[in-house]
Amino acid sequence: MTHPRSDPPPSRAPEPQPGAPGFLWALVGVMAAIEAVLSLSSAGMFGSGDLRWPAFALGAFWAPLLWDAAPAIYPGQTVLMFITYAFLHGGLLHLAMNSVVLLSLGKFIAAEIGARRTLLVLFAAAVTGAACFGLLSTSPAPMIGASGAVFGLIGLWQAMDYRARKQAGLTVQPVVMAILGLALANIVLFVILSGGLAWEAHLGGWIAGWLYGMRTTRRA
Repeated sequence: MTHPRSDPPPSRAPEPQPGAPGFLWALVGVMAAIEAVLSLSSAGMFGSGDLRWPAFALGAFWAPLLWDAAPAIYPGQTVLMFITYAFLHGGLLHLAMNSVVLLSLGKFIAAEIGARRTLLVLFAAAVTGAACFGLLSTSPAPMIGASGAVFGLIGLWQAMDYRARKQAGLTVQPVVMAILGLALANIVLFVILSGGLAWEAHLGGWIAGWLYGMRTTRRA
């Protein structure tokens, strides 16, 4: 007696992830925990004094350190500050803006290229953003915030969109207009904030993301 052959059921595509992956939430969680401590200390509810400026002194990116215009506080500060600055913010609003973009855009990018490569882009964009700030800025003020890394995600996404349009024979004008709009938004914010916007870090992070996006492939 033979049994009729039954074909296996067709495999279904994986369900789209409803939210940002855990590693992005972990990054935001670390930044939020740091900002919570600093905000509470600034309000006099934590510790014996305001910890924000001591934290900036230890972890912010200080361009003068690159040119020996100021001494480092601890060994290796001139290297570590290329990353530590990205975990510090100037307040809850600053943190919220970076976190929203990191989670929302990072979700789609991680789905396209995977967690490991997304983390690589964030790391490279943070470092390149700091390097660009150090090269272009003449400000002695500290530079903080994850926006350099966030702009790396933006640059990567725009590069992948550009490549996809070119390969499909579509116009790349929407990508060009989006890039010009991004540049204009930085100029406007720079003026509104009276020069308090680290556009140099945004530019460096965006370039790192764009270059990576022009050579990477989507995850199968």
